[in-house]
Amino acid sequence: MTVIVRDFRPSDAEAWTRARRDSVPWMVATPEQVVHDLAHAHPDRHYRLLVAEEDGEIIATAQAGIAYDSPEPGQGYFTPQTLPGRTNRGAGSLLLRTAEEHLAGAGATVLYAWVLDNPESLEFARKRGYRPRRSAHFQHLDLAGGSLPPRQEPPAGVELRAGSDFADDPRPLFEADVEVTADEPGDITSELGDYEDWLTNVWRHPAFDQGLTSVVLVDGEVAAFSAATTDGARTYLSAMTGTLRDFRGRGLAKLAKNDSLHRARAAGYTDAYTSNDTGNGPMLAVNQWFGYRVCATEVRHVRTL
Repeated sequence: MTVIVRDFRPSDAEAWTRARRDSVPWMVATPEQVVHDLAHAHPDRHYRLLVAEEDGEIIATAQAGIAYDSPEPGQGYFTPQTLPGRTNRGAGSLLLRTAEEHLAGAGATVLYAWVLDNPESLEFARKRGYRPRRSAHFQHLDLAGGSLPPRQEPPAGVELRAGSDFADDPRPLFEADVEVTADEPGDITSELGDYEDWLTNVWRHPAFDQGLTSVVLVDGEVAAFSAATTDGARTYLSAMTGTLRDFRGRGLAKLAKNDSLHRARAAGYTDAYTSNDTGNGPMLAVNQWFGYRVCATEVRHVRTL
């Protein structure tokens, strides 16, 4: 049996989605999403989607690109996912080699990759010159069978709104996202600055759910939000929950996330996922309060070219 690596084609969208869901069920994946991401990627991102095929079946996928919105140039990223039970066929090595060549040609001098925290995956990365850095916990909440904290009445001067209420002018949410993203812990820092790109790849993204996104206003000003992405069927993923600097320490992120989770359950979603840096104690505590439980851990690895 021969494994080959090639570029993603739009006709692969359904098979790509199945492979992603089986490999990393804690991530939202839809055919519309993968096609949109490739079609609308910023040119400076040098975004590339790869598939590994065995006898015509997609058994592994990978995304590679340049962190063009980071103040530090030359940072590339690459994350392969191989179907359970289809490892040790050479697919991961072929994907890695192809992605490294592509990213080096695009100007990358350092490469980052997320690796599942299991002995096989960690050893794969070590043998290829990648070294572990920070880690992140993925957490699952049973929306269908579990319980949520009751909805809270906002205090005086505080108002809960849906993201869709900003459809006519989402710029206040963009500005909030800029500030919260800048403070997000991680190896690759991002500086959002392109409003039109944000509109295309966040606000109008097929997986982003404006109606399930919750926004907290304090005296009419955006203070916190919990952004929601979904697969349109059963899986809900918290894309980002955060509070602007001037409003932290008041429980507003918890208020926003609780509201969003209640909206998601009412809409029929059964499984909620979220992720946090393992060093982000406050958000891990918030998610534990909601009833989330760790379902997977990934370790960010780095290699200097």
